[in-house]
Amino acid sequence: MPTSIAKTNNLFNWDDFKTIHAIVLTGSLSGAARRLEVSHATVFRRLNIIEKRLGVALFERHPGGYQATAAGEEMAAVAAKMDSEVQAAERRLIGRDLQLAGTVRLTTTDSLLSGVLTPILADFRHQHPAIKLEVVAPSQTFNLSKREADLALRPANQPPENLVGRRVGHIRQAIYLASEKADKALAQALDGTALWQQLDWIGPDANMGYHSLQKWLHQQGLEQRCRYWTDTTLAMQSAARHGLGAAVLPCYLAQADAGLTQLGEPITAMSTQLWLLTHPDLRHSARVRALMDHLAEALRTHPDIGIA
Repeated sequence: MPTSIAKTNNLFNWDDFKTIHAIVLTGSLSGAARRLEVSHATVFRRLNIIEKRLGVALFERHPGGYQATAAGEEMAAVAAKMDSEVQAAERRLIGRDLQLAGTVRLTTTDSLLSGVLTPILADFRHQHPAIKLEVVAPSQTFNLSKREADLALRPANQPPENLVGRRVGHIRQAIYLASEKADKALAQALDGTALWQQLDWIGPDANMGYHSLQKWLHQQGLEQRCRYWTDTTLAMQSAARHGLGAAVLPCYLAQADAGLTQLGEPITAMSTQLWLLTHPDLRHSARVRALMDHLAEALRTHPDIGIA
């Protein structure tokens, strides 16, 4: 009779479930090792011990990776449920924390961090020295439900429905060109030449996932004028400053750049709401609430993005 996972639960510990879950999610021992922040050898040793203890194969080994057996899938499903419940418990416990101390993890974009947030966060740390800040600006969006971050500052016209928060501003965007080239370009426009169609442009690489800018460039017939492509807003700013072409950039970032000149008014179609969001279980945490209030107040009065 096949070994039953249900009858052998007393043989497991939480690390066993995490190990199997990580292998299922990544499909390899090396991927699981990176996810668990341990060595490849450690994952290999743990898997062998678990399978020997159970007397059942949890994975089929293939040249392309590890494929879970029925027993492995069952164990991974239990692990996923346990992980979700642990994260929910962590959020609820943190949400009851009334102390202005501890760690708050904030996720945002690299351009907001560089162009706006750092001095605001420095002021917050000065006011609340017992609160440690972890600030990350990843290329991918962090999942607040999975406690990858406690607080998010995101450009979004439709924020996720499972999060709570407030709209703290608008990101206005305009066309910017290297200042040394702007006078010549504007003079050509006065002569009747279509300015935009005469410029080289800087475009967002597909990996950037900047669909609104891709759509705008397409609608304006400017895709063919893009001679330089890159995958971050800060890289687009740098490229524009060094004369590689015109770029659509956030006003909060480019307006203070002496090497750039704004061409025309902000583009209405490229305006995006700015939201400060957290998980419902964390909204009553004193330290999370303190950072939310501090950021909201500073951003609402910011000259380039505020809504006050």
